[in-house]
Amino acid sequence: MAWLDKIRAVFERYGYCSIETPAVEELEVIAAKGEDVDKEIYVLERLQADEGESKDARLALHFDQTVPLARYVAQHFNELTFPFKRYQMQKVWRGERPQMGRMREFTQCDIDVINVDNLPIHFDAEVASICYEAIAALDIGRVQIRVSNRKILLGLMDALKVEDPVAVTRFIDKLEKVGREEIERILKDEVGLSADQADAVLSLASTRELPNIEAKNDMMREGIEELQFVMDNLKHLGEGVIADLSI
Repeated sequence: MAWLDKIRAVFERYGYCSIETPAVEELEVIAAKGEDVDKEIYVLERLQADEGESKDARLALHFDQTVPLARYVAQHFNELTFPFKRYQMQKVWRGERPQMGRMREFTQCDIDVINVDNLPIHFDAEVASICYEAIAALDIGRVQIRVSNRKILLGLMDALKVEDPVAVTRFIDKLEKVGREEIERILKDEVGLSADQADAVLSLASTRELPNIEAKNDMMREGIEELQFVMDNLKHLGEGVIADLSI
């Protein structure tokens, strides 16, 4: 509880308000998030259904706060002041095999900013700063936040005419865990990239210095400028924040 109090204090210092949403949601609503979440969802059904009641599961426990937040904003849209800055500290449940770093039930401390039409880029820096301060407040050792902008990698893949950018980003996200050699093999053998395409993507994913990146199109240029803005606004964190284009 002491840790949660410290995290809550950081959230509220930045002007975020607390909301609480139901643990149970409609299954079809939760599953609509996509991203291969079916294996993470715990469904609910009564042991003894009433006569004539369908045996198909209709309800489920939420596995993160995204769907509950979206429903909350939709239901209260006319009552909220935007940008709407909220935090939630609630239990979530995931269909995991319990192991180090993976649990079936845990408390998620979540912050989001919702706005109408578009969200000012300075909130990207604010959220990263909040995350750093919240973890640092727990006094558990060195903290480092890694920041990226997906427009950079997506822009490069667009310039390279990559046919399945979603598959590429999914594997690039595992670069540090699996290693460059294995990811390069997967990108060529399983995703279908040419040797030149795979090399260009991996070279960008390994880059940590933004000035060294050559923008191939407007999307890349916009992503670089946005990420540089965020990094400039996080200079007060020193080595506590780095640009990492592999995420």
